Amino acid sequence: MKNTILFLIIFCFGFFWQANAQKGDLSLSLNEVVTIASQKSLDAFRYKNMYLASYWEFRYYKADKLPSLSLSTTPLDFNHYRKREYNFQTNEEEYVLRDYFNSDVAVQLNQKIGLTGGSLFLSSELGMVKNLSGDQKTSYQATPVSIGYSQALNGYNELRWQSKIEPVKFEKAKKEFVQSQETLAMKSTSMFFELVDAQIQLKIAQNNMANADTLYKIGKGRFQVGTVTQDELLNLELGQLNAQQALSSAKLEVQRAQSGLNSYLVMDKETQINCQVPSVIPTLQVRADEALDLALKNNPDILDQEQQRLEQDKAVAQAKSETGLNTSLYAVYGLNQSAENFDMVYDQPDQSQRLRFGVNVPLVDWGRRKGRLMMAESTREVANARIRQSRIDFEQNIFQSVMEFNLQAEQVRNAAKADTVAQKGFEVTFQRFLIGKVDVIKLNIARNDRESARKSYITAVKTYWNYYYRLRMLTLFDFVKKENLTAEYDKIIHN
Repeated sequence: MKNTILFLIIFCFGFFWQANAQKGDLSLSLNEVVTIASQKSLDAFRYKNMYLASYWEFRYYKADKLPSLSLSTTPLDFNHYRKREYNFQTNEEEYVLRDYFNSDVAVQLNQKIGLTGGSLFLSSELGMVKNLSGDQKTSYQATPVSIGYSQALNGYNELRWQSKIEPVKFEKAKKEFVQSQETLAMKSTSMFFELVDAQIQLKIAQNNMANADTLYKIGKGRFQVGTVTQDELLNLELGQLNAQQALSSAKLEVQRAQSGLNSYLVMDKETQINCQVPSVIPTLQVRADEALDLALKNNPDILDQEQQRLEQDKAVAQAKSETGLNTSLYAVYGLNQSAENFDMVYDQPDQSQRLRFGVNVPLVDWGRRKGRLMMAESTREVANARIRQSRIDFEQNIFQSVMEFNLQAEQVRNAAKADTVAQKGFEVTFQRFLIGKVDVIKLNIARNDRESARKSYITAVKTYWNYYYRLRMLTLFDFVKKENLTAEYDKIIHN
């Protein structure tokens, strides 16, 4: 009994400890925040489903190229109507009430021909008509097999253009999904460093508050012995009040940044994240020509430009096909038979053929078709010019991003040195103030220098990682591991 009670106590303690741990403090690095965001954030969910939509669109295109088998049937068709018929007994026409029951079923196999854009079909049909009035005869008709082909002869092949465009669209969607992960990383980095900055500001405010209290107490003591003037004492008191206000503002800013990051990472609102500022940055120097080659190979914007060109060429080809003769071909060969008995309907069927050739010749259209073609060609020229300009801007963006990234590492190192120097300078000035060697003005200057240097360092680190993920986003390449960025597409589909 005692062992059971002890077990229950330990179990309950462990359960509540785990529950509180989930709502308690978490110490997370930048990489961990990026990983959590890529798995749980709303953006990750949205990017995943955008890719899935493109995947199923591509699956539909591939399935549309395969043979399709369909069944169509009318199991019940009752017709009660009056029909005008000739009465041989009275030699007059009259309306006669008729009742018919019809039923039919058909199976058809279709196959689109990508090379020509036509359609090949194979079908089998069976129908029955029963006269429910008069002689009440039943008649059956069967087409055991018929094969046909239909083809537009105007030169425009929709299937051929789809086979060019759809694979490009899907490959672009795959690369866009990978790119979206880097976009997500950039957003996570920004929110991470917003919280870092707020937490550092809070620590500075707390230190300033403690220092302001100490200095004010020391100042009051020195004022009584005459070593501090009244205006210096008032300055110390004002510094204490300002430190109190700064501390309150810093606490509110931490709460705001914390709530924003918790919401983005889909964490409990009570969770407190302690951000670990990256102390080491990769020692990378990226060559601009290498980055440009990778971007031209991997970036989805390049595939988007290719898709735009193909779609404009498709629009022009379609407009050209509508300017001349519109001709079509439809041919069917089959076997059919009709009988009053079902067991005779498939006995010795007769041959049946049908060949249809259609021609549509525009005689007078007042230039509408030519205008449509010229409009399509002009639109293509504008689109091509826009694509060329986009390519130039894209390449310039790559060179600019590489230059900024390569310079930022040095900026981080310089900011780190400045932060260390400013921190040591404040400590020395503070100690000298305590022994009366410097005044309040120099102490405030040292404190401001320390705060400014710390902010500059955090900003430099934040900027470095933003540049890092932006360069990865543009090239879809991991410059640390020296490999292309990719995703587990099969896992995305089956999850």
